[in-house]
Amino acid sequence: MLLPAFIEQGEGDTAVFLLHGVGGSKEAWVHNQSVLATAGFRAVAWDMPGYGASAPLSPCTNALLADALKTLIAHVGARRNVLLGHSMGGMIAQELAALHPTLVHGLVLYSSSPAFGKADGSWQQQFLQSRFAPLDHGVGMDGLARKIVPGMFAPDADPARLAEAAALMSRVPAESYRAALSAIVSFNRLAELAAVRVPTLCLAGELDINAPPSVVEKMASRISGAHYECLPGVGHIANIEQPALFNRAVLAFLKHHFPT
Repeated sequence: MLLPAFIEQGEGDTAVFLLHGVGGSKEAWVHNQSVLATAGFRAVAWDMPGYGASAPLSPCTNALLADALKTLIAHVGARRNVLLGHSMGGMIAQELAALHPTLVHGLVLYSSSPAFGKADGSWQQQFLQSRFAPLDHGVGMDGLARKIVPGMFAPDADPARLAEAAALMSRVPAESYRAALSAIVSFNRLAELAAVRVPTLCLAGELDINAPPSVVEKMASRISGAHYECLPGVGHIANIEQPALFNRAVLAFLKHHFPT
């Protein structure tokens, strides 16, 4: 497995792996990574395979994405590993925790869920068709980002923050976007939540319609000892929309469970 591209900041015994969502890249954490590093953590932001400077996977599956993360964790070589996954990144974190639990010492599952859609598969196919249709009609990733990203923010969000997230998504290769969505529609680690035995923060955005607070809270209820927190007044991409609010919640969890 090739080593994914990444940016690392900070030093310490605890590495926090920042795992972006379908529309992101390692640059999605520009407002968060240095804050974690200053607080005494090794903050490692990756480009998921197929994104940024990371080579794509063929086929792109949840298990192979988890293997890529395993390769990065081995390369970094920290004593303790905390996976902070946003949306699809949270699914990859759960996949790795299920397949290689000894590598994971903490989880922050942020605007994510333990399964995607309904079990019969028809909903997933409808979802893919709706997301791929603009690309099939030649809109491109830039047009798709302008269409989708505003719904991921609060109605009164700073336009500059919204534009930042849209620019990130517009740079995702269309092939990688299709491959990532095709992988996550089969994701289901609901049954494994009860086996999680590490400190876990389940973090939601109050106005998130992609991973609603009720979904995140229910996920937390299935993990022994997990802490649930809902960030007020933000949507699906709180780390960009309201980074100070997001950083405070994450640092409070990290400092409590992984003191530097």
